[in-house]
Amino acid sequence: MKPSRRKFIKNIGSLAVLSGVSTVAKPFNIIKSLSVSPNDKIRLATIGMGIQGHYDTKAALKTSGVEFVAAADLYTGRLERVKQTFGNDMFVTRDYREILRRKDIDAVIIATPDHWHDKITIDALNAGKNVYCEKPMVQAINEGKPVIDAWKKSGKTMQVGSQRISGSVFQEAKRIIAAGDIGAINYVESNSDRFSAIGAWNYSIPTDASPATVDWDTFLKDTAKMPFDANRFFRWRNYKNYGTGVAGDLFVHLITGVHYVVDSKGPNRIFASGGLRYWKEGRDVPDVMVAILDYPKATTHEEFQMVLRVNFANAGTINNNTRIIGTEGQIDFSGNGLTLSKKKLPKAPGFGNYDSYFTFSDAQQKEFEKEYNARFTEADRKAEPVKEVKFTPEPGTDEHANHFGNFFENIRKGSQATIEDPIFGFRAAAPVLACNESYFQKKAINWDPVNMRKL
Repeated sequence: MKPSRRKFIKNIGSLAVLSGVSTVAKPFNIIKSLSVSPNDKIRLATIGMGIQGHYDTKAALKTSGVEFVAAADLYTGRLERVKQTFGNDMFVTRDYREILRRKDIDAVIIATPDHWHDKITIDALNAGKNVYCEKPMVQAINEGKPVIDAWKKSGKTMQVGSQRISGSVFQEAKRIIAAGDIGAINYVESNSDRFSAIGAWNYSIPTDASPATVDWDTFLKDTAKMPFDANRFFRWRNYKNYGTGVAGDLFVHLITGVHYVVDSKGPNRIFASGGLRYWKEGRDVPDVMVAILDYPKATTHEEFQMVLRVNFANAGTINNNTRIIGTEGQIDFSGNGLTLSKKKLPKAPGFGNYDSYFTFSDAQQKEFEKEYNARFTEADRKAEPVKEVKFTPEPGTDEHANHFGNFFENIRKGSQATIEDPIFGFRAAAPVLACNESYFQKKAINWDPVNMRKL
């Protein structure tokens, strides 16, 4: 009897390809705190040696006591490149299960296309490996709980890879908000615009791409079976079967950062709209998306709204930034730092100019002024000077390496308390996946951020 596609996936599973006062606080740098004896190395493997797989691996190796020993990918050219880059003694394979069977490997990086994240993560945890999984942690909302359950059962360390929260900029933003420097947060906005082919994920395709050099059937996993398509394999972010679109690639970073600095569990209502406006080469995900996320009142924050935008067809001036706005100021993330602007209204509301005062009769104006002067002192009428504080990380600060440093430190301690564990990672992933559901279903998605389930 011919096995079903799902049974094949369950039994086989193989990796996919990757695919004005200045203040400077001491940067968050966990790497320097790790001293490791030569006999206590963490042996690391990477599953998915595409763009992010390479970046992740090189960032991981900045932590002392980590040895890169094996890699898996579905394209043979990338396995050849691993040996050229990291040494001919590297173990390479197209079957990630071979890596998981090796008892000498302590941890794995999972940098595959999104649709393989859950399967390989669960397999790795069940095999006793510590896991660093790229963002978003899962491709679909219903995949989140099984990953969390596998992590809890395994007792192993797991980190989700949205590394900005391990940088000193987000550490400083968290301190600012905890100190109440911008008052109660009421609004967050961010835009991430681009206008280039590579920025729109149309990555280079090798000339030898073919069924002979690519394990196409494994790449497809349990998605629709179809003939080999190099575009789908090397530009997988353009297709909803394998990726998570602009929300999963870009929105997730901002949501992760806000959840960290505000200490939020997430929104309870998500709506997204957009369309395919420019890059009509065959992709089936939007290149323009705007999302509105409503955050309910929690013990750590008041209710607020977040508005996110991505435009891959912005031929105008691109000035990407993120702002967290409160009742007494704002934090503006731009470049590689942040600016805190503090502005507090005076107690007295003022009158005149574009105000109803001038419409009163002369007698009423005099009476109004008399009452106003009796109610508010001169001090009540003066606003505090606007204060602006800039924060720039020290040169050499590396948030990506720090994120791995936190991962490896927790491995050595036998701890599951990473800065971005699977519960945190899922609470950041679920809203972006809900953005995609909202876009394609043309409706708002209601979400329970505490119990992590759709309503």
